[in-house]
Amino acid sequence: MAAPRYVCAASLSERNLQMKFDTPAGSNPIDQLKVIGQPADRIDGKLKTTGTATYAYEQNAAVPDAAYGYIVGAGIGKGRIASIDSASAREASGVIAIVTYENAGPLAKGEFYVARALAGPQVDHYHQSVAIVVAETFEQARAAAGLLEIRYVAAPGSFDLATAKDSATPPPPAGFGPPPQTSAGDFEGAFNAAPVQIDQHYSTPDQAHAMMEPHATIARWNGKQLTLWTSIQQINWGVRDLAKTLGIAKEDVRLISPYIGGGFGGKGTILCDAVLASLAARHAGRPVKVALPRPLMFNNLTHRPATIQRLRIGANRDGVITAIGHESWSGNLRGGRTEAATASTRLLYAGANRMTRLNLAVLDLAEGSAMRAPGEAPGMMALEIAMDELAEKLQMDPLQLRILNDTQVDPEQPARPFSKRQLVECLNTGAERFGWQQRNPQPGQRREGGWLIGIGLASAIRGAPTTASAARVRLDRQGVITVETDMTDIGTGSYTIIAQTAAEMMGVPLERVVVRLGDSKFPESSGSGGQWGAASSTAGVYAACLKLREAAARAVGIDPRQAEFVDGQIRAGSQQVALAEAAANGELTGEDRMEYGDLAERFAQQTFGAHFAEVAVNAATGEIRLRRQLAVCAAGRILNPKTARSQIIGGMTMGAGAALMEELAVDHRIGFFVNHDLAGYEVPVHADIPHQEVIFLDEVDPYATPLKAKGVGELGISGAAAAIANAIYNACGVRVRDYPITLDKLIGELSYPV
Repeated sequence: MAAPRYVCAASLSERNLQMKFDTPAGSNPIDQLKVIGQPADRIDGKLKTTGTATYAYEQNAAVPDAAYGYIVGAGIGKGRIASIDSASAREASGVIAIVTYENAGPLAKGEFYVARALAGPQVDHYHQSVAIVVAETFEQARAAAGLLEIRYVAAPGSFDLATAKDSATPPPPAGFGPPPQTSAGDFEGAFNAAPVQIDQHYSTPDQAHAMMEPHATIARWNGKQLTLWTSIQQINWGVRDLAKTLGIAKEDVRLISPYIGGGFGGKGTILCDAVLASLAARHAGRPVKVALPRPLMFNNLTHRPATIQRLRIGANRDGVITAIGHESWSGNLRGGRTEAATASTRLLYAGANRMTRLNLAVLDLAEGSAMRAPGEAPGMMALEIAMDELAEKLQMDPLQLRILNDTQVDPEQPARPFSKRQLVECLNTGAERFGWQQRNPQPGQRREGGWLIGIGLASAIRGAPTTASAARVRLDRQGVITVETDMTDIGTGSYTIIAQTAAEMMGVPLERVVVRLGDSKFPESSGSGGQWGAASSTAGVYAACLKLREAAARAVGIDPRQAEFVDGQIRAGSQQVALAEAAANGELTGEDRMEYGDLAERFAQQTFGAHFAEVAVNAATGEIRLRRQLAVCAAGRILNPKTARSQIIGGMTMGAGAALMEELAVDHRIGFFVNHDLAGYEVPVHADIPHQEVIFLDEVDPYATPLKAKGVGELGISGAAAAIANAIYNACGVRVRDYPITLDKLIGELSYPV
């Protein structure tokens, strides 16, 4: 039987050497699923588990002569620096240079973050960098930093969201995220007329990224050329922002970031470690390496800001939602972004009369910015409790309430359908697998010894954005494919899915592909973040492979339109040539960039899921034990089910942390996060997390990318915390609307005999 024929560019139009995805994807080589869709082990896994992956701070071979920088953070929450006496520090053993605002030179700010990398004379927030001390050893730099004599003049600051809430105003429209205000129909009228209503306030605390690898950079100047080995998610943003901050040309900046030990949005672009390492290296006249101590990371860098949210939902007595309104308040430094907690409410459930409002207060805390599923994660912590509260008032199964209010079109723009929406299928599949029908709707009825047992659910939704991404693909005389793109791997499996894409496109096994990532000298990719990395970067590799396929076919005298790339060969009819022969006269290269048309405007592109959780609450102490979790996901074609599952269970684990323990405690007098280390800021560890199950529904979305794939990195956290909160209520009948749900918020309300 003849091999199936695939039309490589059925959904693509070519424009100035760039592919543009502007019509739904047709059949193409990816659909063979010989490599794509298979649970391949992570290519970088062995390096990371054996300690041989070289992270930013460990580039000793590349930069053997680096000195050490130690950053000093401000000791006040707001005010100004009155004086800096560095005389004793400069005389300390091993000291090479000290940089403060007095000798740093002019510094601008990048385009993403608003916080200044170096304070002076004004101090914007606690632990904002005020100096970097450079010495021959880390210990010498740290010791000398302690000798700096810095005098401050403190000023009153705004450190409490609840107090600042009434002064909050709608933020200006941002380049991404939901608009500050949206409306459809007559929300107020419909809500007031609804026979069944809920009107509740919910709060989520400030949260820290708490990634394993600290922010770290090695900076080296060679004339006007600056090279940084740094831990960063968005190489392209980093080049842009560092060049702008330092006032140098983008062409003079090179960023290298082959391995990253976690980011969760906290390493989106350059922060103080990169800026101050660059300044220090310039002043020291030699390379400088910087790693932020853990206590400095919590107050110096970015975090997920706290929210106060109000949910109002009105329904008829049959459970059909007639009005839904979501208002959210968050705080940030002046000019900073809001936490877009209303994002999921705009799209998740039907309802003709709608309203969302975002409000932003000025706070003098460290900058609030992107953290895994910004908007959806804290927003669904409120919305999905509210849906359960509505179901209780209706005396209706929470599962059925969600199914009843499903919609296949954008609720705010009914003429705009979803490209793919399997929310109901996720809910039903999860209910069957988890044993939802055994749930007692009356709280506190299931008991095992001294423990009250409950189960809960929540819907999940997270955007499926794509962004332009480029790659270069090489074929050598041995038939080895090398892929180069500045895409990063923050532990998500980028190396592996990019290799799988190239292997599928070129008809070679995975072991014949080499992937090189994280270097700004490579073609500019989407970068990692926003759940766009996997779908966007692999589409860029797809486009580059099309170019290489054409070049390889022509090199062996085969019509590219008829060529098939199978088992290391190029075939067309009776012709059959080894792929390596195409490079017999020299290496072949294909390079291209995937861009996008208006499909995302004409179709709502989202990922969907359902979370289920079972908990036990101790009837005497209020202690909570998470017993099992399930996530069912519909997220387009799953490029690698093994790496995708890892992403989902990582999100579920972060959801458990958000539900039960994570909270940055704010000292409202001085203005700082008190628990600024991993001893005081609690995150889940292995012993906290029970069995987790993940189910991926079969789905391809031809409107997403040529691979018909979407991202999954943030879907796993969206809704996970609310499922746990709803399970706690089902267990013990105490409704907590102020996260995290800790035993002190339960124990006084428990009324069950021990």
